Amino acid sequence: MYEEMKHQVMTIYERHYHDVYQFLLYFAGSQNDAEDLTQEVFLRVIRSLERFEERSEMKTWLFAIAKHTAMNYYRKRKWQKLLSGDWLSVVMPASEGNPAQEAESREDEQELIAAIKGLPPHYRMVVILRGIKEYSVKETAEILGCSESNVKTTMHRALKLLHGQLSHTKKGELYSGLAK
Repeated sequence: MYEEMKHQVMTIYERHYHDVYQFLLYFAGSQNDAEDLTQEVFLRVIRSLERFEERSEMKTWLFAIAKHTAMNYYRKRKWQKLLSGDWLSVVMPASEGNPAQEAESREDEQELIAAIKGLPPHYRMVVILRGIKEYSVKETAEILGCSESNVKTTMHRALKLLHGQLSHTKKGELYSGLAK
């Protein structure tokens, strides 16, 4: 029994670690915090794996745990600045090409990430899941425990806020990829 559960946990970890980590990295803004939160998510998975009823996909269940872990983190750190800047190189690797274009692109990415970071937590989660992680409306609704129409409305409102926050002329290019 123990070996079977150990194997099951390792399989889940190997399949989903990267996605859970990236989600939490986008949410927390710090590699160290994302690593701690990811560890917390998988500890919760171990504690509650026997109660997983397979009414949803494993990925949906994991992201629901990650969402709750992220929200607990947010509540604990509500008044602290979350964006440290050191995680940009991990999330957005440098592109090849003209150094001036790379610098401008990096600046644009930083502005977009700062704008996403400034969104209310429920907007930020929808933007991360839909726009960055590219989950479907249905998957996002399952993870967040809300209706599909709520996901669509929240995404629309979040994009509207992002549009207002981004000050430069390329703002349409920056967030158009999120509006899928």
